[in-house]
Amino acid sequence: MALKPTIYKLKITLADTDRDYYDTLNLTVAQHPSETLERMMARVLAFCLNAQEYLVFTKGLCAVEEPDIWARTLDDRLSLWIDVGEPTVDRIRKATRISPAVKIYSFNSKSDTWWAQGRAKFNELPVSVLQLPWGSIQALAALVKRSMNLSVTITGDTAYVAAEHAECEVSWVSLQAA
Repeated sequence: MALKPTIYKLKITLADTDRDYYDTLNLTVAQHPSETLERMMARVLAFCLNAQEYLVFTKGLCAVEEPDIWARTLDDRLSLWIDVGEPTVDRIRKATRISPAVKIYSFNSKSDTWWAQGRAKFNELPVSVLQLPWGSIQALAALVKRSMNLSVTITGDTAYVAAEHAECEVSWVSLQAA
């Protein structure tokens, strides 16, 4: 019998001061059985950083041909492709052919090695690459409950995340801008 995903319900009060974007997001997030809480929360943070109309989580790890998050236009064209983790250059090259905007959010302890090995090839592609510090993502994952109310304030290169019982700060580094 296959393991089923774990479902999380999030109500996020989002304030992105740089983009003048303010919203209340009601998200249902499925954590794949092989996915860590850190990766799931990196996906949630990437969603918040790019929040816009028509942005959705995809089937993710269940569908290898899809990104973790995407936005589609009203005529169903892909407008934004977001991968969380350390994707291959070939995967991202393909993504740049089908989406006008591609972003990568690298977050784990092997992120520096992944970037050092692929940097030259990624520099040839029109893709944004951001690195989320592993320690900050671990702190974000420590906030997880099955049902969460979060307040996320984004300013500059930092997100301030507050839950009912704790808070954390996640700053990122832009490794490459599209």
